[in-house]
Amino acid sequence: MTEHERRVKAEQRERFDFAVIANWLQPGEHVLDLGCGDGRLLRYLDETRDVTGYGVEIDPESVLACICNGVDVIQMNIESGLLGFEDHSFDRAIISQALQTMHTTERILSEMLRVAHEAVVSFPNFAYRSNRAAIAAGHMPVSEDLPYDWFDTPNVRFFTIVDFEDLCARLGIEIRERLAFDEAGREVADDPNLNGSLAFYRLGRKS
Repeated sequence: MTEHERRVKAEQRERFDFAVIANWLQPGEHVLDLGCGDGRLLRYLDETRDVTGYGVEIDPESVLACICNGVDVIQMNIESGLLGFEDHSFDRAIISQALQTMHTTERILSEMLRVAHEAVVSFPNFAYRSNRAAIAAGHMPVSEDLPYDWFDTPNVRFFTIVDFEDLCARLGIEIRERLAFDEAGREVADDPNLNGSLAFYRLGRKS
């Protein structure tokens, strides 16, 4: 696959990710996008759901890109928490395919549900069948949803759907909705930990 083809596929996958998240939002919601990159998700949500909100990003170049994209952004390290944001000041806090790049996973999930009524999380499922096959063949997986080679990946956590749900149970987090899709974008219901490449969760606090 050429670099151009790889970029096109990544952009198509990104738009798919955005559309799934947007379907969970009501028009006019106030959202916080953590690890927002260049702000494309927030811009998409503004265009499709008329949301308001902020992106949070640490990388200076990405912060500048957010500004160029007309996205309100705050430069801070979310690994240290979300100090400065009041409790329940957002309808949703979102982290889209970035949780696996974070070290302080538990703190981030807890903080998301402190500042927002619900959290929306998406991540690549490391237990997907093609990833298992790659490891069985002696290689780290490279796929649509894990597109980096082992030596240049930004990912620091390699977890599965089962791992994530176990963590939610341990933290007292309620899973309100889960969607899983294979690499072709087809929703899977049968054994998502095996057949799902990309997972989406809508989370809340247990009452």
